[in-house]
Amino acid sequence: MTELIHREWIYLWYYFTVQFEQIFWYWALGILSGSIISVFSKEKIHRLLSCIQNKKLGSFGVILASVIGIVSPLCMYGTIPIAASFSEKGIKDDRLAAFMMSSILLNPQLIVYSAALGAPALIMRILFCLLCGIAAGLLIGLLYSKKEKSFFNFSGFKMPLNRDVDPNPLFRLLKNIWRNIKATGPYFLVGIALSAVFQRYVPDTFMIGVFGNNKAFGLLMAATMGVPLYACGGGTVPLLQGWLASGMSMGSAMAFMITGPATKITNLGAVKIVLGIKRFALYIVFSIVFAFLSGMLVDFGLSHASASYR
Repeated sequence: MTELIHREWIYLWYYFTVQFEQIFWYWALGILSGSIISVFSKEKIHRLLSCIQNKKLGSFGVILASVIGIVSPLCMYGTIPIAASFSEKGIKDDRLAAFMMSSILLNPQLIVYSAALGAPALIMRILFCLLCGIAAGLLIGLLYSKKEKSFFNFSGFKMPLNRDVDPNPLFRLLKNIWRNIKATGPYFLVGIALSAVFQRYVPDTFMIGVFGNNKAFGLLMAATMGVPLYACGGGTVPLLQGWLASGMSMGSAMAFMITGPATKITNLGAVKIVLGIKRFALYIVFSIVFAFLSGMLVDFGLSHASASYR
């Protein structure tokens, strides 16, 4: 029995160290880039959204708001108070929806993490997260633009306390980096550990059968798996890397990358407060449906491209 445990430990440690070496520098670079943007560019990025409030940009304003949401380094509980302040200044709900939706799904730090999944996955993640924000904004503009009452209820939210206040820029950056390490490091290590367990004990044939061959079922499974499994972006990248290597389709991975952050427990708590129960339910449905359709489109596009190449 002792020999069996020792052997399994060796296998698991091997899988853990191999993936750690593959992905660590992406995580470290993500921490560094995210902290640099947060410390030195955060205010400039958010002023961009303020600049489009009174401009007659139409749908292009929604696109810009979605882009700004992606480059914003704040978490959801930091994004909502800022959106609340913008709402008081008169920014339309469709632009706020686009900004908040894309900000939930992606940020500069997670973009760098996702590079560990390869260029195709990175490009598609950025593209479909951007499109998700745009879709959310356009739907709000279409369905709620003529209603007098705002789609959101920001009462009770105040601007977040700025913790980057050290007068020395270097110390300010180092403190932000340390906060990021404390916030994401444990999830990063747990994600690698779970990935090692999957690689050791879940056969590739299972992953191919569930997430590879049966496209529709695999997409639905991936979309729903994102709800309980997603705790931190840095922690799920190792899992996705292992799943893709084991046969998960890129479309299933894309579906997971959308529903995961959209239904992350900490994000859901904040979203429910500003939406109320009925609109919160619509948000959940929208996230899952968009994730499923995005996955279908990715798998269809890749299979079509593969067939044309042959």
